Amino acid sequence: MSFNSIRPWRNIDRRQSRKVMVGSVPVGGGAPITVQTMTNTLTTDVPDTIAQVQAVAEAGADIVRVSVPDEASAKALKEIVRESPVPIVADIHFHYKRGIEAAEAGAACLRINPGNIGSEERVKEIIKAAKDYGCSMRIGVNAGSLEKKLLDKYGEPCPDAMVESGLDHIKILEDNDFLDFKISVKASDVFMATAAYQALSEATEAPIHLGITEAGGLRSGTIKSAIGLGNLLWMGIGDTIRVSLSADPIEEIKAGYDILKSLGLRHRGVSIISCPSCARQGFDVIKTVEALEIRLEHIKTPMSLSIIGCVVNGPGEALMTDIGFTGGGNGAGMVYLAGKQSHKLSNEEMVDHIVEQVENRAATLESGSSVDRILTEN
Repeated sequence: MSFNSIRPWRNIDRRQSRKVMVGSVPVGGGAPITVQTMTNTLTTDVPDTIAQVQAVAEAGADIVRVSVPDEASAKALKEIVRESPVPIVADIHFHYKRGIEAAEAGAACLRINPGNIGSEERVKEIIKAAKDYGCSMRIGVNAGSLEKKLLDKYGEPCPDAMVESGLDHIKILEDNDFLDFKISVKASDVFMATAAYQALSEATEAPIHLGITEAGGLRSGTIKSAIGLGNLLWMGIGDTIRVSLSADPIEEIKAGYDILKSLGLRHRGVSIISCPSCARQGFDVIKTVEALEIRLEHIKTPMSLSIIGCVVNGPGEALMTDIGFTGGGNGAGMVYLAGKQSHKLSNEEMVDHIVEQVENRAATLESGSSVDRILTEN
């Protein structure tokens, strides 16, 4: 639960689900909502794939999925898993043997698609491999690849068909005494996906992996995902998320964290509150924010920063942020620290000074966290 006793209108009651481990990362059971992405390199190009896995992990990915389309990719997976700083999910379609090979290679989780994985007997073979090698699984239903029998029954992809597909495969796993799974019911249509996820959340206790699949490019796909995932997360639905973009996977991680930060569900790095700017601005807000976003990318400590162009809302926003700058006149503005006026500063010095203040604040917060951990351990 995201609980705020002072501002109860910000509370989110998260759906109760059982906990599943993806390697060392817990998913569900009240664990923090994880953010994941998928590589877009050729899996057989091991150096490129490892480099991308490490890059997205540095950007904040908790889990990374890697496609395993053929036997050569399954063989390459072993080295990728060995060099990865985060758990690897093997993405399996069409051929069940790839799932067995991925489990043998050390994948932390096996994603299967009910629409193309084949018969129940094949699924049972994957379940056996998952048990033998300590993998969890994800049932990954997609509107674009539903089973023919469901398309014949419903006439077209729809929420009921997606949920039925998922529940059919849940039954297979549960009948084989396998409960270490999570499930997704993704569609590119926001209405279809959210309706399917709502129905699914009432039908199972399994952890839910959220995604609006094939959402689009960086701008449109982020907005589409924010609407779909944001609504579901606000309802308390979702234990792990992927923002599916036709963009660098690092952008998926950034978007995922931004969605979670907006709902107070998870925090990482600097949350910048900034105005859209107008004729009252005492400095160039847009260019300043662009520069700060780049200069502060290395900060992982959660904190807030307000960059407001004038005194209409600037002082009020600064009261609620760790660090703030409000534009004034004569080429200078006011710096706020911990919600209080601190000192005046020229616009020319602003970016460098704010970066310094944020870095100092991050060091202080991290030091406090370290002390808290030591006291807790002792």
